[in-house]
Amino acid sequence: MTSPELTSTGTVTRTWSCVLFDLDGTITDSAPGIVARLAKTFVALGLPVPSDDELLNWVGPPLLESLEVRAGMTAAEAFNALTVYRGISDIDGPWTGSAVYPGIAGVIKNLFAAGIPIAITSSKPESQVRAVLDHFDLSQYFTELCGASEDEVRSSKADVIQEALLRLTAKEIDLNQVVLVGDRHHDVEGAAVHGIPTIMVEWGYGSPVEAEHAMAVVHSTDQLSKLLLG
Repeated sequence: MTSPELTSTGTVTRTWSCVLFDLDGTITDSAPGIVARLAKTFVALGLPVPSDDELLNWVGPPLLESLEVRAGMTAAEAFNALTVYRGISDIDGPWTGSAVYPGIAGVIKNLFAAGIPIAITSSKPESQVRAVLDHFDLSQYFTELCGASEDEVRSSKADVIQEALLRLTAKEIDLNQVVLVGDRHHDVEGAAVHGIPTIMVEWGYGSPVEAEHAMAVVHSTDQLSKLLLG
């Protein structure tokens, strides 16, 4: 994969052969629902519930990682908490409390219409990724919907991207010029492992410092569309 070509004004001149998208914080504003389900999880476990501001930081990274690092749980405790969380998600629906960001569905549909393959690379369980995108009637536009495995063996962004690239290769998708669209440093770092540049969206859950190594940062879907479609 070659590096992106930029003009003196920072405009991307590359024609992308494939676009990878993060889900939470990039396509869907899912934080309200995730935070509410996490609070229910702590209540169900009989544990003190962190503040909403604290739980907001959990949106994006693999949940098992957050349960261990942020909540200080053992591996066994974290997996049990994850199972409780998923049970709540199954009952409520993983799309509950989520909404598609204004304008992003149009970008996705325009990429599809232009014949550019697109795929999801999310740390959310793959079954939930499909359920969410089915709910919002967007699954049909993606060549692949790749998420974390149910056993969390595949959960890091780098591993999810690797699986997506393998599936896309099997479908003979041109991966010579790939870009990832995301909102957290996990997206930038995970994509970099595979030599893929990242476009960071400002409407997500990341901070400006997380975009330090991104190829570009956009504050609107119009800007994103120009970088992806010209």
